[in-house]
Amino acid sequence: MPRKVKAKEKSKKTAPRKLFIKAVKKKALKKRSPSAKKTAKKKLLKKKPLSARRKPATVKSVMVEPGPPPRAIPPVEEPFSNEEAIGTVTHYYSHLNVVVVQINKGTLKVGNTIHLKGHSTDFAQTIESMEYEHMHIDQAGAGQSVGIKVKDHVREHDIVYLVK
Repeated sequence: MPRKVKAKEKSKKTAPRKLFIKAVKKKALKKRSPSAKKTAKKKLLKKKPLSARRKPATVKSVMVEPGPPPRAIPPVEEPFSNEEAIGTVTHYYSHLNVVVVQINKGTLKVGNTIHLKGHSTDFAQTIESMEYEHMHIDQAGAGQSVGIKVKDHVREHDIVYLVK
């Protein structure tokens, strides 16, 4: 007897599921036009076998010819043979026309000619005034940050060359 009860319980569980699916199909059909209902009904009733269903597309490997080699990196602009890079601009005070230069190598003296070069800056001038920590100095060495009075606008990261 217990087996018959289990069989009945299984049928009860599957029956509501089938009724639910039928109700959903009917709702989908109600919203369509009469001609669309007929075709939709045929599609719902007709199930295709696995062999007739669409198979996923297989990816074919395609041989592609390599393109041209990448262009060479443009050379960094080299200074003139009579110039030596000695530092970079760290700040520019436009209201004073003063530039702060971090000297990386060599020495810089009052009276030397420097060439300031950057993206939009390119001019040369002689050093007339130079200061280190608000004190006038005549000579500055590597590792110092000095203020120099300039005649034109300069930007940060411009390179300072010493003209020999």
